[in-house]
Amino acid sequence: MPEINVLLVEDDPIWQSGISHYISKESDMKIIGVVDTANEALLQFQHADVVLMDINLTGNNLDGIQIAAEMIRIKPVKIIMLTVLTEKEIILEAFSAGAIHYMSKTNYKQLPAIIRSIMHDHMPIKVLLQDYARLMANDLLKDLTPAEREIFELLQQGYSQKTIGQMLFKAESTVKNQISQILKKLNVRSTKQALKKFERLKIRQ
Repeated sequence: MPEINVLLVEDDPIWQSGISHYISKESDMKIIGVVDTANEALLQFQHADVVLMDINLTGNNLDGIQIAAEMIRIKPVKIIMLTVLTEKEIILEAFSAGAIHYMSKTNYKQLPAIIRSIMHDHMPIKVLLQDYARLMANDLLKDLTPAEREIFELLQQGYSQKTIGQMLFKAESTVKNQISQILKKLNVRSTKQALKKFERLKIRQ
């Protein structure tokens, strides 16, 4: 079986050495390059099966995500984002850029197994996408108050404003006002548009 060619894009010498040495011990993997700039990464990635991409190459500007997006535009490639950051917004950006996986550098010992799973299509990509969808959904609803979320969930279940009012012991006018606030926060004009916007985030089983 051919070796899996791996390109490491990382600016920290300690992580460069540690990750490349660990991957190189695998008989079915080969580090074809260790680079720390966007230009070098874009020059070498086309020879790689998998790219291990540091999320921050220059300061804290998330340029690894930008490079990943550029790679995907040039040629489909399997990219694993490496970072010590776990903020939801950053994870969303990484997947939006086309990354196939996202993991902490401190878990680098898992890399060989993850790389093999990705290469043999055993990686549960749908699970990753479902996680991504949940993050996106939470991000969409992040500005809603608990009361507004409760109403939105009932709207999703198909209940009318009148029925929601009865279920929550609220005047229909109060429910109407809260729904108006929901629509404003979701930047849509109608309940139908709001539900459709949320529905698009779902990953089918």
